[in-house]
Amino acid sequence: MQVFRGFGHRALLTPSGHALTIGNFDGVHRGHQAMLALLTNEARHRGLPSCVLTFEPHPRDFFAERAGQVQAAPRRISTLRDKLAEIERCGVDRVVVLRFDAAFAGQLPQVFVERVLVRGVQARYVLVGDDFSYGAKRAGSYATLDEAGRSGGFDVARMMSYEVHGLRVSSSAVRESLAAGDLPRAEALLGRPYAISGHVLHGRKLGRELGFRTLNLRFGHPRPAAAGIFVVRVHGLGAAALGGVASLGVRPTVEDSGRMLLEAHVFDWPASLGAEGGYGRVVRVELLHKMHDEVHYDSLGALARGIAADTSAARQWWLQRAAAQNR
Repeated sequence: MQVFRGFGHRALLTPSGHALTIGNFDGVHRGHQAMLALLTNEARHRGLPSCVLTFEPHPRDFFAERAGQVQAAPRRISTLRDKLAEIERCGVDRVVVLRFDAAFAGQLPQVFVERVLVRGVQARYVLVGDDFSYGAKRAGSYATLDEAGRSGGFDVARMMSYEVHGLRVSSSAVRESLAAGDLPRAEALLGRPYAISGHVLHGRKLGRELGFRTLNLRFGHPRPAAAGIFVVRVHGLGAAALGGVASLGVRPTVEDSGRMLLEAHVFDWPASLGAEGGYGRVVRVELLHKMHDEVHYDSLGALARGIAADTSAARQWWLQRAAAQNR
């Protein structure tokens, strides 16, 4: 899959144009997956490359910051890395990541159509969701887009809501599940376990001093949809996935920077990696069960005892899971 930051790239200026969909795609849940399946199928029938137009930052992040109400922005389900990886898994050919800023937000609907759809990606087919709007003050609607397509040379289609067991699948529903610590419900909405991936970073090596080696991954947004202590499964350290326990949050006992970090401790560290073999690897950490929220401990000794208790509880969860699966 090709990823472009903005327009003006020669590869985007294809004579055939694109089959396009537009959205934030935070989480790439089952509703998004159904839309992308429809897009790629339509692209194949028309002989066009499929293309997703998405935004960074999230438009609601931009408007919340401009209003001085950062807390009003939605918590982020996935990092840009994970969003792009899931879109690629859906078989999309190209993604254009646009910066959502004041200039972009202020475009009149007709300007958006001309600059973005007609000149930017040469759209021939545009698929949108049932709640799609565009342009300054959300003045553009499906009806106005359909009308613009008649003169702009592209077809417009709309996909209605996607439901699972009578529940409308949406990014908001995924966020609510993660905030409540309901990982099974989040998995049902996503169609896969909720996961975070990234390069393993060097840290303070405090985990080693406390007796619990950790893999440190940065979550590139200050407000993730999930936070706390979790039972996890880690991919990327070898052929097999490894069970473990992880903390996702701000590490209140050891720093006050406010940066979000995922720290995962695997129960059985692969001997073949040695002490330093995890650094620089791209790993994927699946969050399977939330044990509790982050805790501020009074000392490093108390922190070590807390980690030990969490590790024991996580091991017990894995044993109970194995026993249930063998019944």
